Amino acid sequence: MNKFWGLLFITTVFFSCKEESTSLASDAENANNEVVNVVVDEKPLMKYGFNLADFTVKEDTVRYGDSFGELMLENKVDYPKIAKISQDFKDTFDVRRIRVGKPYTILTSKDTTEGAQVFIYQNDVINYTVVDLRDSVSAYTDKNVVKYVEREASGVIETSLSEAILAQGIDYNVTNNLSEVYAWTIDFFRLQKGDKFKVIYKEKYINDSIYAGAEPIEAAYFEHNGRPIYAFAYENDSLKSIVDYFDDEANNLRRTFLRAPVQFSRISSRYNLKRRIRYYGNRIRPHKGTDYAAPRGTPILATADGTVTESTRRGGNGKYVKIRHNGTYSTQYLHMKKQNVKKGEFVRQGDVIGWIGMTGNTSGPHVCYRFWRNGRQVDPLKEELPKAEPLAEALQPEYFAYVNPIKDQLDCMIFPVIPVEEETEDLASLNQ
Repeated sequence: MNKFWGLLFITTVFFSCKEESTSLASDAENANNEVVNVVVDEKPLMKYGFNLADFTVKEDTVRYGDSFGELMLENKVDYPKIAKISQDFKDTFDVRRIRVGKPYTILTSKDTTEGAQVFIYQNDVINYTVVDLRDSVSAYTDKNVVKYVEREASGVIETSLSEAILAQGIDYNVTNNLSEVYAWTIDFFRLQKGDKFKVIYKEKYINDSIYAGAEPIEAAYFEHNGRPIYAFAYENDSLKSIVDYFDDEANNLRRTFLRAPVQFSRISSRYNLKRRIRYYGNRIRPHKGTDYAAPRGTPILATADGTVTESTRRGGNGKYVKIRHNGTYSTQYLHMKKQNVKKGEFVRQGDVIGWIGMTGNTSGPHVCYRFWRNGRQVDPLKEELPKAEPLAEALQPEYFAYVNPIKDQLDCMIFPVIPVEEETEDLASLNQ
């Protein structure tokens, strides 16, 4: 509907309503000016399961220096109740863990006491905790009603994937989600100008207007170096109902190993058996790892499922973790600021096993990633890593029936057009 027809529709409704009003007024006059009282049935304003009209509502956020006890005392809750909440409801609401900046709501009575009746702590935009102070104290967690809205988005990479996604007004978390979908098939350290993407996902809203984040990607298309790669989320019954991503030929996009242990990092030093170091008199000092530089505190991810065989600190390695994946492969992650796993733990691919630091022999924050095959260190970037379980052949007819309409939806999506002036300017700057 264009602007003209939109205005025409509104105008038509206006005059229609006006004529109806005139008609009603005429009827009223004909009825000896009889006054008719129209009663509007207003719905109660419900929030967190309470009718807010029954209370005085105080909304605020936790500030520096605030404590749960002080907030309750300020709102006329006595010590015994505060102590009962602190002691009896630790599993539901640990009063020591309220965080600065978190919103909360206090419902107080409308009588002269104005004492707190209910305390609601917003854990996040969806989840909240209710402490009911009336009669016998109780505490429980609940969720806001969430509305899911499907969204399509596409982009052309000019500088980076994150900038291309943000330019479309998309949640930054979609960048991480997209990188995880293609983590095994695309080297995100070597994206090219002109690479393209399309995504279909759902956004979450509370009360139809409050944005609450993005759901995992349902389908995607990524064109890298001219090679198109589709990705469709599908529940793989042959893998115990795990949702995996498959391409338009039912091939699993996942591999048993991630390409890198850090997201959106850069390779600062590659595996090199002939590396010479000036500090050591230009002697050959083999580098049997791949260094990924990133800021301190950046999460380090397990590149595959496995069991932690070492989580300790030693010499030039600094703090590190070593994982045995199977009888063939092991990996090691050096120079951590801190480990997040202990020896003997089983970890899943993508689990955070530590954070980037500068422990041991290192001139800057990074993780040295080492890769063993059959007990010998090799270059992981040159390894032909084994693929994950394929989609069972018996499931493929049902899979294609499911994804073909979604593929058509992706194919119909268009990429944003780059203005000619900007494109010319970019190309000119590249040629300088």
